Amino acid sequence: MSHHVNTTALDAAPDVASMDLRPSPRGLELREQLVEFMHSHVFPGEHAYEEYRRQVGPEDSTVPPVVEELKAEARRRGLWNLFLPAESGISQLDYAGLAEITGWSLHLAPEATNGQAPDTGNMELLHMFGTTAQKKQWLEPLLDGEIRSGFSMTEKHVASSDATNIETSIVRDGDEYVINGRKWWTSGGADPRCRILIVMGKTDVDAERHRQQSMILVPIDTPGVTVVRDVPVFGRHDQHGHVEIDYTDVRVPATNLLGEEGSGFALAQARLGPGRIHHTMRALGAAERALGLLTARAQERVAFGKPLAEQGVVQQQIAESRIAIDQARLLCRLAAKTIDEHGNKAAASLVSAAKVAVPRITLEVIDRAIQVHGGAGVSDDVPLAAMYGWHRAMRIFDGPDEVHLRTIARHELRKAAR
Repeated sequence: MSHHVNTTALDAAPDVASMDLRPSPRGLELREQLVEFMHSHVFPGEHAYEEYRRQVGPEDSTVPPVVEELKAEARRRGLWNLFLPAESGISQLDYAGLAEITGWSLHLAPEATNGQAPDTGNMELLHMFGTTAQKKQWLEPLLDGEIRSGFSMTEKHVASSDATNIETSIVRDGDEYVINGRKWWTSGGADPRCRILIVMGKTDVDAERHRQQSMILVPIDTPGVTVVRDVPVFGRHDQHGHVEIDYTDVRVPATNLLGEEGSGFALAQARLGPGRIHHTMRALGAAERALGLLTARAQERVAFGKPLAEQGVVQQQIAESRIAIDQARLLCRLAAKTIDEHGNKAAASLVSAAKVAVPRITLEVIDRAIQVHGGAGVSDDVPLAAMYGWHRAMRIFDGPDEVHLRTIARHELRKAAR
């Protein structure tokens, strides 16, 4: 029987023992400002947002006026483009804490601060790999919040958890590329402000498996681009949409290629590194809000002669929720700090761990809050049902749990083989 102990367990995070996971003074200052903005503007704006969507109907993708009002106010306060270190001057660790706060109001706060998916990931790609002309045409208006964008990678007929499976073709024809394929879950594609799509397809099916793919910029009004439908998430249509798109003989200039031919898979990984941490931190914000709703409800409602908050089973649910949220937050901060100090590759296993752990605990906390709310919890009178649906979907997008567990296991096995 082996008694081997893996003494390299901390290799997942280089120099983890010496890492300071506290935000910087600037990060703390921005946190204070963002919390105040949430209470003074975002939370009061939620009613106007939901009322507008009720009036226009669930499948209408026009923008509630309160969104642009909040964007203007956030920009005036300097709470703008915080996700991009080149623009904000803060670290991923600092931004992780800010992303969490925006997760308190997922429909409003990320966009109010120009930190909404998929635009943040697309802006990061353009910032890192775009040409001067591409940045001028697309990155600048995205950073200004004038337009929105979509990321078109997932396909309906292949397992897109393995991005090398994609079948959309991108074929060079003189000074142009011709794109043919069908995508779905292109988030942002229904928004009337969406102007540009980043499309991933295959430029060379004979190349090495991870060098077959490329990314290309496709204006959404290009002939041959057809938005087929907006796909609901658990029966709900988000304002910006998650659309299915058909690309038939779509022609764009060769200069629209992002990076170089064959770099698509690498670009996808670069895009998803910080983005996954941003998603997980926003999810933690949702977990915090759910816990707040749970504790408030528990103190308001009386059952069997005493408030729910005095029932032992409810107290246990509150305590378990607090423990899980705090544990997950530390994992996210460790991953963010590792990105800051050692880059995306060194943080890959930690990012995967956070991507699995956070949606799990967020769903658990939301589910407890739903239970304590009783019938109200599954209604639209409180935001819990909508929160649950979105965060259940999070266990699939940006890589399903199984793919991330595979990444973590391989990392551990490599360490054990040293």
